[in-house]
Amino acid sequence: MADEASQVLLGSGLTVLSQPLMYVKVLVQVGYEPLPPTLGRNIFGRQVYQLPGLFAYAKHIVKVDGRAGLFKGLAPRLCSSAIGTVVHGKVLQWYQEAEKAELGASKKEPVSSLEQVLKETSREMVARSAATLITHPFHVITLRCMVQFIGRETKYSGTLSAFTTIYREEGILGFFAGLVPRLLGDILSLWLCNMLAYLINTYALENGVSMTEMKSYSQAVTGFFASMLTYPFVLVSNLMAVNNCGLAGGLLPYAPTYSSWLDCWSQLHKEGNMSRGNSLFFRKVPAGKRYVWDERRFR
Repeated sequence: MADEASQVLLGSGLTVLSQPLMYVKVLVQVGYEPLPPTLGRNIFGRQVYQLPGLFAYAKHIVKVDGRAGLFKGLAPRLCSSAIGTVVHGKVLQWYQEAEKAELGASKKEPVSSLEQVLKETSREMVARSAATLITHPFHVITLRCMVQFIGRETKYSGTLSAFTTIYREEGILGFFAGLVPRLLGDILSLWLCNMLAYLINTYALENGVSMTEMKSYSQAVTGFFASMLTYPFVLVSNLMAVNNCGLAGGLLPYAPTYSSWLDCWSQLHKEGNMSRGNSLFFRKVPAGKRYVWDERRFR
């Protein structure tokens, strides 16, 4: 219990610290650009027109809503983090207890390192999926609270009232808008990360000094690589969570009404926006598009 409580507290602390970053990221993902491009320098020192980065965007939010404005949607996100941590831990604990009972009833047979990786990854997949499924309604509310900044709405002003609003307008399915691409992205990212790390640790790294440290680095690198590859699933999931929900950020001109997440994926791919919001620094002006001041977006 103490270990579980410490994990919840740690997760809550990280959630609070990362809230401004996620807030800016979500608004960029929706396509909202409140500040026009400015002349700056890229990483190679060449002068180019750039979109405002994380700090400039956050400064604009503070100017409009004050410092507290950077933490809109924090309450449902904290609920999601805490509940998700508990569910994830409970599922893994159930697997561990089941394995102990099985070992007590029969003799343990040796398994290969690949079999061990497959088993651990499968368990982690189930634990993460269970946590995602249970906490997704809070995730939807978090995103909608953030997107209200665009139209200056107050429709989702509290967590409990948001549950009532969504159920009244969209029914049970409204709580799970964008769930499928989110689950698929999480699962693909997990398997890519663990299998790439296994291949690197097994075939690319030789046994020697600091082997454990090298393996931890490879896990971090493959995790970053996997998250980059599966980012479009995150983008599509977040857009579907706010699409056609009655907020300005989920309607035209920012987004049409998508018939499904596959339709959303197809539209983003055609527009070349599959990586929108992936980077909050050195943001390039979209090629072939112009900034529309009245709409605060590119088209």
